[in-house]
Amino acid sequence: MKIETLAKIACAYSGMVWGLFWIPLRTLEASGITGLWATLIFYAAPLVLASPVLVWRWRELVAGGIGLQMTGILAAFGLVLYSISVLYTDIVKAILLFYLTPIWSTLLGRVVLGETITPVRWLAMALGLTGIVVIFGIDTGLPLPRNVGDWLALASGILWAMTAVRLRRETNNAIELSNVNFLWSFLIAILILLIANQTPMPDWGTAIPSLPWWMILMLIAIVSGPVTSIWGAKYLSPGIVGLLFMTEISVGAVTAALWSGEPFGWREVIGIVLISSAGVLESLWELWRDRKRPAAV
Repeated sequence: MKIETLAKIACAYSGMVWGLFWIPLRTLEASGITGLWATLIFYAAPLVLASPVLVWRWRELVAGGIGLQMTGILAAFGLVLYSISVLYTDIVKAILLFYLTPIWSTLLGRVVLGETITPVRWLAMALGLTGIVVIFGIDTGLPLPRNVGDWLALASGILWAMTAVRLRRETNNAIELSNVNFLWSFLIAILILLIANQTPMPDWGTAIPSLPWWMILMLIAIVSGPVTSIWGAKYLSPGIVGLLFMTEISVGAVTAALWSGEPFGWREVIGIVLISSAGVLESLWELWRDRKRPAAV
């Protein structure tokens, strides 16, 4: 299997995992850890889990220089701002504004990396954006930024697009990239919590008993998701990465319907089909083209 194919699978998997991120956040909220404290714990757990590797590979982290740290900071800011945005705006608007990412990624890939925007790419973006609109509807108007949460969601998508462009040029491996992401995500979450200075201290006595179950979810979501996305993005066009991450919308819609009682009907089914088609369209086109080429010789 080609490395590009494995990278696409990794990015699609990462998107699906991030479609589950609301579950550990809801678990924290139910246990009494709310607001920005939930975000801080959300990113503290993977740092604790990764700390032995951080200590073991500290020389590699230093050798990565400022470039490695900048990539980690961009990725961390994007993920942390997205997690916070859902606390301060409607989840629907947060997802819509974040998933303008394929547009920013494709445009940045063209300007910074000189990549060609093919007709297939334009079609894939159109399918994905249409799927978003179908799922979330347009009856409430366009999701233009109107509050802090909206702007955070929009900024997080732009930051992740910038991260995808940097990852395309990264020479450091996924272990170092993941480690700096975990480290900076935690530090940025602390910084935002200190700046906001509005979130009351949680009742730790009530919260602690639920943390073991929550740690299992963290292993699945917050550790494997960033690792696979960072590794896969190194081998793919930023625009393709953005499209593959749209699997988060499909998984989020299905799991929210199953476990949170949110609506799921034909509109959601059609939207998921469109979004899934956007994610695989370019891969299917390349597969068809590769199979056709020998026959033309």
